[in-house]
Amino acid sequence: MLFTGQAEITIDAKQRLAVPSKFRARLPEPADPETPTAWYCVPWPDGSILRLYPGVTFENQASLLDDSLTAGSDAAKIDTSLFGFAEHLEMDKNGRVRLPKWHLDLVEMPGEVIVVGARNRLEVHARAGWQANIKDRFREMAALIEKTERTDRRRGDDA
Repeated sequence: MLFTGQAEITIDAKQRLAVPSKFRARLPEPADPETPTAWYCVPWPDGSILRLYPGVTFENQASLLDDSLTAGSDAAKIDTSLFGFAEHLEMDKNGRVRLPKWHLDLVEMPGEVIVVGARNRLEVHARAGWQANIKDRFREMAALIEKTERTDRRRGDDA
């Protein structure tokens, strides 16, 4: 599934975020319509955002990581931090997820937000911060793409 675009929304007093319909429409149909759609919420320190991964995406990506009972120090720290901070959420019949209060507090998320499609995930950004930096992000996009392509080409040369 591919998430693109953005939508302005408000997190309500019960910490619920209504996942915009344009993003919900991209989700695969559940095998059992009675089973709630799962999401994983991960607070992300880069820019103080929340990342929302569809359950199937997060679980598939997690299964690609090396699995070991004797993980090295860095791998063990990543597992503890990433999976310790991740919270499983269920979307209600109205398309809302209840965001963990401790996530909202940790990244200092206000009620007025922008939900951004970021390929395989959604990102929840403070609306004021997103709008204040949108032109800078737009201007740096070409340089970031070029940098990523150079890195990808170097990896291809090593193969």
